[in-house]
Amino acid sequence: MSTLLWVILVLIALVIILFIYYYNKFVNLGNRIDNSLAQIDVQLRKRADLVPNLIETVKGYAKHEKSIITEVTNARKALLAAPTIEGKMKAGNQLQSALKSIFAIAENYPQLKANENFLHLQQELSAIEDKVAYSRQFYNDNILDFNNGTKTFPGNVFASIFGQKERQYLQIPEEARVVPKVSF
Repeated sequence: MSTLLWVILVLIALVIILFIYYYNKFVNLGNRIDNSLAQIDVQLRKRADLVPNLIETVKGYAKHEKSIITEVTNARKALLAAPTIEGKMKAGNQLQSALKSIFAIAENYPQLKANENFLHLQQELSAIEDKVAYSRQFYNDNILDFNNGTKTFPGNVFASIFGQKERQYLQIPEEARVVPKVSF
């Protein structure tokens, strides 16, 4: 009887340890996902903060390109005003598209293209774009870890007990999937 009691106690302890392990695993993965979303937000904000300096630099050279400058300004405002991460991602993509127009303008203004401020801002924006891409990848990697934990055994059992459901990956907007047409 004493041996049976020990076996039961060991089994109960193992079950408790499994509950604690999986609860902490889902909490850690959820926190990692939240952190990676916050990092995306930080990078989008840094990009938005550089835009006014870029616009001021461009304004001095491209006075008659007001529509593009207005488009960039409006895209920046939309990014800063977006209440959700999905809204920020959409507005960030619009801002990125508008910034491409600014850089296309620079091709028509050799003095602007050679301007030290413009070059510096262009390099900073390029670095931020790389960080945004990395942050999105990091977010999706964390989603993958979380989703694997909710779908594999015995994690799927504990995920259902703790009410954890599969999370969605960040998606690339359709307009960004279009292959650019290059012609010579």
